[in-house]
Amino acid sequence: MLLREFFIDQLEEKQVWARKGTKLVRKYRCTGGLRHGRVVAEPTQCFAPMDVKQRALMKRTRARLGKKMARKAKKTKRTNPASIRLNKGKLNR
Repeated sequence: MLLREFFIDQLEEKQVWARKGTKLVRKYRCTGGLRHGRVVAEPTQCFAPMDVKQRALMKRTRARLGKKMARKAKKTKRTNPASIRLNKGKLNR
């Protein structure tokens, strides 16, 4: 048990809307910790230790498939109804 787990309410992670498949769900934007600025499902994830193996694997994957992933994400954001509601509806402003 970590001390910061008792005071998680005082960290005031901002709630934001995010996509989960074709649905919109509430998530949290980290205001501190290793994942500062990242959107995560639970506020406790902001302070979780990094998985070095996964981090290295993602770095290699992005080097190999980065442009392809970016094109696919761009298409999804244009066509997925949840993405359109999220961006055009200005839910996180």
